[in-house]
Amino acid sequence: QLQLVESGGGLVQPGGSLRLSCAASGFTLDYYAIGWFRQAPGKEREGVSCISRLDSNTYSADSVKGRFTISRDGAKNTVYLQMNSLKPEDTAVYYCAASLGHSDTFYSLEEDEYDYWGQGTQVTVST
Repeated sequence: QLQLVESGGGLVQPGGSLRLSCAASGFTLDYYAIGWFRQAPGKEREGVSCISRLDSNTYSADSVKGRFTISRDGAKNTVYLQMNSLKPEDTAVYYCAASLGHSDTFYSLEEDEYDYWGQGTQVTVST
């Protein structure tokens, strides 16, 4: 069974850091483009960061550019989202998703491009 599991969420003060993990079972993440998305209360889900398969091109939304970094560890079959300088507006449930994609260089923040989704992990940025 193909499964994605997010972890690493929690409560952090503004300016703090968290590293989210997205671990896969039943398939190899290296062959998929991976996206991180988030959904805040009362808002639509939005794309945060994404990474292509194999050559690992990355892209991040303007709202997190320079603060969040996406990376992958093939040996651990895991993709990470390092989040620094966190702000209260980063509070949301964070989801990872995997896409078979169109090519080795494919990456996207469009939800419809993704085939498999995790259950999400809560990130709360507050004093």
